Amino acid sequence: MSWRIVVITKRAKLDLKLNYLVIRSDETTKIFLGEISTLIIESTAVSLTAALLSELISRKIKVIFCDFARNPQAEMIPYYGSHDTSNKVRKQLNWKAVTKELTWTEIVTEKIRKQKELLQLYDHPESKLLDDYLLQLEPRDLSNREGHAAKVYFNALFGSGFTRTSDTPTNAALNYGYTIMLSAFSREIVASGYITQIGLFHDNMFNQFNYASDLMEPFRPLVDKKVLLINPEKFERDEKLQLIDLLNEEVIIEDKHQYINNAIKLYCKSVFEALNEDDISRIRFYRNEL
Repeated sequence: MSWRIVVITKRAKLDLKLNYLVIRSDETTKIFLGEISTLIIESTAVSLTAALLSELISRKIKVIFCDFARNPQAEMIPYYGSHDTSNKVRKQLNWKAVTKELTWTEIVTEKIRKQKELLQLYDHPESKLLDDYLLQLEPRDLSNREGHAAKVYFNALFGSGFTRTSDTPTNAALNYGYTIMLSAFSREIVASGYITQIGLFHDNMFNQFNYASDLMEPFRPLVDKKVLLINPEKFERDEKLQLIDLLNEEVIIEDKHQYINNAIKLYCKSVFEALNEDDISRIRFYRNEL
């Protein structure tokens, strides 16, 4: 099982040798490709060989490229993630509307529930209001309880003056963490043979990750909690590494402790099964350690 998240932060040359990623910088480091789940190229002073890129794609290793400000800018996605991709895409395009609506409702419900649990963990009385929103949820969340819950939730966590549009270290950390999480979900969707552009609820024509945006929703509070613990007064290399390492922390899913990276795989598989079999009871969400 791949588990390493490799971050290249300075000038280096990366190439492939005998199934190893070879990093040539001030010193030479070798990492077995079978251990790598994600490779993040944080510096623009990095060169890679075509042979390495091809092998990373064939092994379904997510590669994320950052810009000059070291923020995620693009990622590498293979044309085909599974031997039966064409069949999977046909199924995806023919999922029943009612099953998609029920699945999205389950996802939104779980997201608000996780937000409520985080507020309870820090003794915020606003958690009771999120309980009310859970009771008011309609199919497909037509009354936008998700949006109302988000406003209450973020103001409780980060202060009454907090907005998600302000230019602050907290928002920079949240955005970075969500991007890393989104990338992990898009990797799993493509690796399973589906396409990320066609979502359940998100349908922005300019968003090529609509489906990943849908599925990641219950995992957002994991990023929120991490940012709350970091409490960043700045957002630089150390803070980024802490957020990247979030994928190596543990949650419980299917009554077993799993790294978040692997929990994403199990959760996505359960959602695919629910949609293919018209049975939302198959969806498996993670839970936090008590």
